[in-house]
Amino acid sequence: MTRNGQRLLMLIDDEPAQRRLVSALAARGGWRSIFAGDGEMAIATLGTQDGMQLDAIILDHWTPDADAAGLIAELRSRRPALPVLMLTANGSVAQAVDAMRAGATDFLVKPLAPERLLAALEAAVGGKAAGELRPLTEKIPAALGFDEIVGSEPMFRAALAIAAKAARARVPVLIEGESGVGKEVVAEAIHAASPRSKKPMITVNCGAIPANLVESELFGHEKGAFTGAFERKIGRIQEAEGGTLFIDEIGEMPLDAQVKLLRLLQSSEVHPIGARHASQIDVRVIAATNKKLLDEVEAGRFREDLYYRLNVVTVTIPPLRERTGDIPALARHLLARIARQPGLRPMGITDEALQLLASYDWPGNVRQLQNALFRAAILCEAPALTREDFPQIAALEGKQSERDGRAIVTGSGVTLFQADGNLRALEEIEADVIRLAIGHYRGRMTEVARRLGIGRSTLYRKLGELGIDNAA
Repeated sequence: MTRNGQRLLMLIDDEPAQRRLVSALAARGGWRSIFAGDGEMAIATLGTQDGMQLDAIILDHWTPDADAAGLIAELRSRRPALPVLMLTANGSVAQAVDAMRAGATDFLVKPLAPERLLAALEAAVGGKAAGELRPLTEKIPAALGFDEIVGSEPMFRAALAIAAKAARARVPVLIEGESGVGKEVVAEAIHAASPRSKKPMITVNCGAIPANLVESELFGHEKGAFTGAFERKIGRIQEAEGGTLFIDEIGEMPLDAQVKLLRLLQSSEVHPIGARHASQIDVRVIAATNKKLLDEVEAGRFREDLYYRLNVVTVTIPPLRERTGDIPALARHLLARIARQPGLRPMGITDEALQLLASYDWPGNVRQLQNALFRAAILCEAPALTREDFPQIAALEGKQSERDGRAIVTGSGVTLFQADGNLRALEEIEADVIRLAIGHYRGRMTEVARRLGIGRSTLYRKLGELGIDNAA
């Protein structure tokens, strides 16, 4: 750490513009940056006064002379405790596997969102599991339909039921939820279940685009519309013609772009910057936010009329800590997806490891769970993951159990014991088993009844008696 209290970051990158961008983003979190144009310069810097004060390193995958994995291994051999983060443009699984096996602490994908860069840096220097917030979907892209989304907790199934009904309509949908709960997964499922499924779904993340470029990115511009507009640009809205436009982190959208989005929702017109006339367009808008938009409206940062235009259908995704019973099935599902990626293999997971994962409150939600499993699967040489493959979470387990008195969860995803060691009531366990079956068999009630060994009429009677919502 530097003498003025700032943390010190070394950027290994030969592109001055990229270095300036990353340095400016890191500065928002109190980081000072020094630079190295290649691996040789970076290794030399480690022996200097600045090198001895370093708190973290970010290595661009396309730095000259690299073998990035080899450079990471060399850096870690010289400074084993120094976090090294890989930065890349395409986020391939093969790169992630190579980088993490060489000792990388995290794996970041361009364009960088400020909060994700800072979260990764803070997690790296703090050694906390909560920092594993890179979206695994960037590394393992695979859109899921509603019948493939894992989760049986009533609040979650109710949210999916609302989303499934909304999919058939043209109305805007607002998806609310904390970072990492899977808002984009739900948006993709809505698109896939809609009449627009054969047309494109175009995604724009307002938090990852500089505020002065959001309007151009969304609506496009004409040649000469502003300084630097050397050619005509088609906006993301026009690219989504006939399909779906998914606007992530819409709470970060500047007010001037909000005005034009409101016009799109009101009149189905898009007006590129510098264009003489607006043009008609057919596009369905899904927006997502991790903020309370009404608070943003009251603070004057979000237009009230736009909020009510977007809020025709609201889908609220609960955080993972409110559906811990889903964690075992979700973990197995994610491991199966991970196993299909280059350089990885099928991997089991022990009941003790599942119990550990279910005991953690996952502030980064499903995204964090995905990345914890991804990291563990890369580094594990055994046929199944165990508690020992999640050392950071295990270190936090005791403190968290004392704080919230969490019940113990079995590998099946059903809670059998209270935190004091006593069994739960049979009626409560039975309700959890039925919820688990409904989620596992995607709401196919005939199959649920058959697998539980009861008739459909008995199943529906139990749903009523136990107060279970069978939305699936």
